[in-house]
Amino acid sequence: MGNSSRKGEGEEEEEGAKDGEEAEITEKKKEEEVEVEQELPLGVEEMFESGDPVLDLCYRKFKRLPSQVSGLMHLEKLYVCGNSLRTLPDSVAQLQGLRVLALDFNKMEDVPAAVCQLTNLTRLYLGSNRLMCLPPELRNLQSLRCLWVESNYILSFPRELYDLPNLKSLQIGDNRMKTLPSDLCRMEALRGLWLYGNRFETFPKVLLRMKGLEILDLDRNKITEFPSLKRLPALRLFSYDHNPVDSPPRVGEEVLVVGEGAAEFLDEREARNERLRKAAEQEAEELALAGEEPVIHGILKNSSSNPKQAAGTSGDADGKDEDPLANDEEDMELPVTEYDGAELEYDEEGVEYETEELICEGEGFEYEGDELEYDRAHMDYEYEELEDTGRQDEGA
Repeated sequence: MGNSSRKGEGEEEEEGAKDGEEAEITEKKKEEEVEVEQELPLGVEEMFESGDPVLDLCYRKFKRLPSQVSGLMHLEKLYVCGNSLRTLPDSVAQLQGLRVLALDFNKMEDVPAAVCQLTNLTRLYLGSNRLMCLPPELRNLQSLRCLWVESNYILSFPRELYDLPNLKSLQIGDNRMKTLPSDLCRMEALRGLWLYGNRFETFPKVLLRMKGLEILDLDRNKITEFPSLKRLPALRLFSYDHNPVDSPPRVGEEVLVVGEGAAEFLDEREARNERLRKAAEQEAEELALAGEEPVIHGILKNSSSNPKQAAGTSGDADGKDEDPLANDEEDMELPVTEYDGAELEYDEEGVEYETEELICEGEGFEYEGDELEYDRAHMDYEYEELEDTGRQDEGA
């Protein structure tokens, strides 16, 4: 009698679970049917028929990517940020001509499988989604030079990135990492690394072995002490703002620093170089009057006449560089500093996407680089062929 009763209860629970699954499936089908029947926003159909290699579908309130997109074999750049996408259809893998794909500000918990089959991608933007990790299949993207995965929920550094030999710019700020792997230096091609807004309490020592780094951002962590960064010969921009320190670490003469005490540091360095420059000029004049051949001192090479030297005070900088570190030319402008780099863009107050030329703007400096843009407070995407959408970054 007891066994029969328990059996009846088990059957009822099983039937209830089945009913629940069937109800969920039915609900999903209804949602899909509604989405399929939903009309395209005004002007989108004309965009599909234009033959333009650049397609901007940002902020169109899509829950699913329109099926027509998968048939646009001529596409080279696809921007669908600011929608409600949870994934992409497998048919997107047919778009083998894609070089730039922007999926920022959606609701993706996993990188769509189709994305990992787009082997010609050079720039991929996945920021402000719900990612906790990256898939092993991301290794297929051997041409990738720029990857943005900021403002997600990544707990540990994705080692899958080790197998991307051309990756030069990695934006992985505003995540939840506390440490970096000791073999991170295997990423020898990396030139720009944004680690701001994570949970570092000590400076990751492996960064001292990354000799090719040109831009390093550790803003908004909990680091109380920085080592000398003179061991990083390529470094040109180091940002450490909003850490519990009062002054910058020791850096090379041509490194622009941003953070507490950085303005005073840069002023003192400029004043010192100016004194040395004047002393060298005076010595040259005295030698000329004496009829002797003037001696050109090495300090003249580091004077304010050198366009690569940071010659003024620094300002807040936060640019989530958009197309960082590529072979395209990009300008990063700082009111008092100019820098020519390999693909980095840096900006403090907003982020703009420019696929071919990236601009980094800060309050106190100017930076010219190849392909990195960086902006922290809010993000505005600006593409090569597209007008600035003017949207505000909610998470960065």
